[in-house]
Amino acid sequence: MSRLDELTSWHADWQGLRVAVLGLGVTGFAAADTLAELGADVLVVAGSAPEDRARLLGVIGARLVQADLAADPVAIGDLVEHRPELLIVSPGFHPDHPLLLWAARNEIPVWGDIELAWRLRDKVGTPAEWILVTGTNGKTTTVQLTATMLAAAGLRVAPCGNIGVPVLDAVRDPQGWDVLVVELSSYQLHHLPRTGPGALVPWASVCLNIADDHLDWHGSAEAYRDAKATVYANTRVACVYNKADAATMRMVEEAEVQDGARAIGFGLGVPGPSDFGIVDGILCDRAFHEDRFETAVEISTVAELRAHGLGAHHLIADILAAAALARSFGVLPAVIHDALEGFRLDAHRIEIVAEAAGIRWIDDSKATNPHAADASLAAFESVVWLVGGLLKGVDIDQLVAGHVAHLRGAIIIGTDREALREAFRRHAPRLRVFEITTQDTGQVMPDAVRLAAEVAELGDVVLLAPAAASMDQFTDYAQRGRLFAEAVRDYLGGEAGDESASAPRA
Repeated sequence: MSRLDELTSWHADWQGLRVAVLGLGVTGFAAADTLAELGADVLVVAGSAPEDRARLLGVIGARLVQADLAADPVAIGDLVEHRPELLIVSPGFHPDHPLLLWAARNEIPVWGDIELAWRLRDKVGTPAEWILVTGTNGKTTTVQLTATMLAAAGLRVAPCGNIGVPVLDAVRDPQGWDVLVVELSSYQLHHLPRTGPGALVPWASVCLNIADDHLDWHGSAEAYRDAKATVYANTRVACVYNKADAATMRMVEEAEVQDGARAIGFGLGVPGPSDFGIVDGILCDRAFHEDRFETAVEISTVAELRAHGLGAHHLIADILAAAALARSFGVLPAVIHDALEGFRLDAHRIEIVAEAAGIRWIDDSKATNPHAADASLAAFESVVWLVGGLLKGVDIDQLVAGHVAHLRGAIIIGTDREALREAFRRHAPRLRVFEITTQDTGQVMPDAVRLAAEVAELGDVVLLAPAAASMDQFTDYAQRGRLFAEAVRDYLGGEAGDESASAPRA
């Protein structure tokens, strides 16, 4: 047994372990800080280093090397001299990155931050149970919904992971937790082992949906799906899957899980005896109650969810998935019902920015791939669509073809415009389509909003649902959405209505 195999507890002997941490983002710093606290010998290798984090590394006793990470790793002398016994990789590093290939050649094990956190989960009292959430779309909303339901039941719960709070920070929180609801990206799942001392054993898990995404990172749709399927490995109680998505059902069927784990389906149709679904407008649980073969238990109603701004079909699907996860932990249906009454979506998720002259302006900048944009577009009858950015190697043609019938017009933004331009030419040659060609980040949205206003008519929705990543022109999807909202308000002046903080009643 190697030394690393024995490191499965906060209280194991990490002292002096030579570790290299790749990257100094939020995840990289959390890993370096954790390992330094454990007494490991930590070297951080980063292409860039925010001043505050670089300064703190010296305080915690870790060293920093700034280097060209695309160069031959042997050229990074400090890394070679450090002779790391372990490499901790931040999620953004591609599998074929030179440093990871160097580690493989030199038989240096590579862990992600999630595996490290799992091994250290016993720092504070009894380790929290983990509920894992992944999928192409809806992850963050489902994590927040699940955490809200669990908290309403009186449980100490932390939403963490890809949602923005590193899992390592959660496991080190001195108050401790009953449950961690962990959002996992395909990048993080790629580095997780399914067997061995570092393999996660979650309470419950869900893959919400699968559509082509991040193909430039994974190399193929098959590799992307394989990474996502890791979420179900070793699940103890409930493997929740999307009945409308055959890929997630197949993942559950093929998963190696713990004895006693159940497959729980969710969908917008009538539920079977081990499912969550909808009957006559009522959201029902037919999985976690004694008479599930005969009856169903009410969770909420579609009418109530619409009144709370949660009535879009993809949001209802997320609510059903979250309810299944919460019910697997014993949360009562009445508690879930009450928790939903107070739940509100985050910014940039089908958020109404303004309403004026019978036109709604909606920010769904979080729709960063075609699958998410498809759900957003389907919620509205007549749309002026703001679309484009970094397409990440995915095919946009089917999305355009599926929605041209209810488009009033389209405004193309971003750098990957050619594929969109050609798709609109093929499927909607008469549609009014404009391109924003400016390279000035501050001018993209004012130009797009002005053109959208010229096209939109009474009853239309002007929808920012880019179906693409934002980093070609913006810092992130939040900045893209924020600049859109600012441009709308500047354009409308005093004409904006009172619904700017509401979600659409779709």
